[in-house]
Amino acid sequence: MLTHEETMRLITLAQQGDEQAKSRLVVENTPLLKSIIKRYMGKHVEYDDLFQISSIGLLKAINNFSLEYNVRFSTYAVPMILGEVKRYMRDDGYIKVSRSLKSQANKIAQFVDSYRKENGEEPTVEEIAEHFGIEVAEVVFAMDSSKMPVSIYDSANDNDGKALQLLDRLSDNSDKQLVDKVILKDMLAQLTDREKKIVILRYYRDMTQGEIASQLGVSQVQVSRLENKIIEKLKQLYEEK
Repeated sequence: MLTHEETMRLITLAQQGDEQAKSRLVVENTPLLKSIIKRYMGKHVEYDDLFQISSIGLLKAINNFSLEYNVRFSTYAVPMILGEVKRYMRDDGYIKVSRSLKSQANKIAQFVDSYRKENGEEPTVEEIAEHFGIEVAEVVFAMDSSKMPVSIYDSANDNDGKALQLLDRLSDNSDKQLVDKVILKDMLAQLTDREKKIVILRYYRDMTQGEIASQLGVSQVQVSRLENKIIEKLKQLYEEK
């Protein structure tokens, strides 16, 4: 794993036209690319295509990164790689459904959401058909079409008339969570083996300080002091990003 200083040096060389430095950065960041594209697997898009597109995003991040940003390269690169993958998924990655059918499916979805909020239950297919003045079969067909791999970047007008993408109707925290995971992984990699073990036992396995002390062969007071030092160290690493 490259240190922050090594990464900055390679980026400087790559921006000056050094192809070997650029290739080294791509190779070293391959685990990062794989962790990002993993979430998009199984969506009728080939792995090789996703990897190639994410690599393009990484290269753009290398070309556009500035030492003045005062952040770690991975923190800067993840959103740019995500953006490149999403653009590809929006433009080429999904089976196309007719615009009129998507519009009908979106309207039905909005009606179902509204009905559920008002009545505490889902409307029947018959109630949906009556609301829109269409046949039950048309409702079923439209709702089935929404289960196709339609792009999450397709337009879906909200109740107030604003043009939204389907992505806006989903959780808006997924990208932030991914970036946070990348940052956390990077920070943990900078801890000693003993520090990492304490973090894993304490926060991933919910062990008490006493239980950790027994495993490490030290006192609970020592574990408490070590934990406080680790927390301060992580805070400092986070602030440096």
